[in-house]
Amino acid sequence: VQLQASGGGLVQAGSSLRLSCTSSGRVFRYRGMAWFRQPPGKERMFVATISHSGSTTYYADSVKGWFTISRDNAKNTVYLQMDSLQAEDTAVYYCAESGELSSAVIDASLYAYWGQGTQVTVSS
Repeated sequence: VQLQASGGGLVQAGSSLRLSCTSSGRVFRYRGMAWFRQPPGKERMFVATISHSGSTTYYADSVKGWFTISRDNAKNTVYLQMDSLQAEDTAVYYCAESGELSSAVIDASLYAYWGQGTQVTVSS
């Protein structure tokens, strides 16, 4: 399984971006997906997760209300809509696909496949 993330870039504070992540896996529609991010000089951290059907989502407290995770199983793609971006959102964003689970999970160790990362830089 390969994950291809895109949509990052350099934006001003208050702007919006939508990240996309397309999976090559044949069972994408049965797998939980997530987004993580790694700010400069910091550890990778959880951002958002979505169940296989899209019916369940969880968010990190720092992005709740500003970010929205969604998926299109017909396109094997998961999205992260990011609104009202701030400088502290600057990070490399990674998508991840569960190897076995269909549910939305926060634990990074439960994800078997990872995208290459896409850089998001927010200027203040």
